[in-house]
Amino acid sequence: MKYYFSLNISKNEFLPYYRGQIYSIVVKTNLGTTVQFPAMHLRSHLTNDGVYGNFCLETQNNKFLSLIKL
Repeated sequence: MKYYFSLNISKNEFLPYYRGQIYSIVVKTNLGTTVQFPAMHLRSHLTNDGVYGNFCLETQNNKFLSLIKL
């Protein structure tokens, strides 16, 4: 299953996720579905400004496969 969504998280807002104080991200997809996934998967998309952009989360049987910035 593929889920498409946008994120707009400043580096200061992302800090608790990066430190492991908050473990999961909850997003609303472009189709209105609410999806939750481990925040650690966003670390590779963190820039000096934070985490911004459009993303595709791919799962299979509710298991994480990939997170790609579009």
